[in-house]
Amino acid sequence: MDTVAAVDGRWVEVGDGVLARRYAELDLTVGLVLGAERALVVDTRGDARQGAELARAVRAVTPLPLTVAITHAHFDHCFGTAAFLPCPVYAHPDCRSAIVATAGAQRAHWAAHYRAHGDDGTADAITGTEPPRPDRAGPARLDLGGRTAELIHPGRGHTDHDLVVHVDDVVFAGDLVEQGAPPSVGPDSVPAEWPATLDALLALAPRLVVPGHGDPVDAAFVAEQRDRLARP
Repeated sequence: MDTVAAVDGRWVEVGDGVLARRYAELDLTVGLVLGAERALVVDTRGDARQGAELARAVRAVTPLPLTVAITHAHFDHCFGTAAFLPCPVYAHPDCRSAIVATAGAQRAHWAAHYRAHGDDGTADAITGTEPPRPDRAGPARLDLGGRTAELIHPGRGHTDHDLVVHVDDVVFAGDLVEQGAPPSVGPDSVPAEWPATLDALLALAPRLVVPGHGDPVDAAFVAEQRDRLARP
């Protein structure tokens, strides 16, 4: 596996035809899985402009028809989806509901955050973004041609609708796992159930886990993070 540098827009091969893309902005990590007939994009970045950048980067790698999987409804993982349409967009059913219910508040909060930090361009991009609603429900098994990607809801943790992507011996974990910072526990988190959810993720026997933020990690890192979350 290549060494991952926390620089904007760097693809890293984490498996055969399985790529992670690392960004300095929010230390975000998204994914791309290549099959023989189609490709799967895992998360779409935080606004229409960022989604367009990711879509161009994906198209520089593959011309295959695309499917999108959204790990959860937080803006940095799903507000960029419009750049990939038309294509199937999978998410847990409660993710769609959460996007509908929270998109306006997320826009206002994060636009104010970026404006306060002098980044008017990102603030304007978020303000002008209306995230599309996922149109397909996971869990699901996706045939990409010669390989299968499993979209799994291992339980509640970072949100009540976390979806992970399991392909071969790699798991894209969304924000159930974070590297470089402690897991983010927010008002929509379910911390009491999070350790058991990570147990379910570890039961997939991953060689590598790609977090929603940070560098790819191994199972031992996830187990340590589970143990920290389980402490009173």
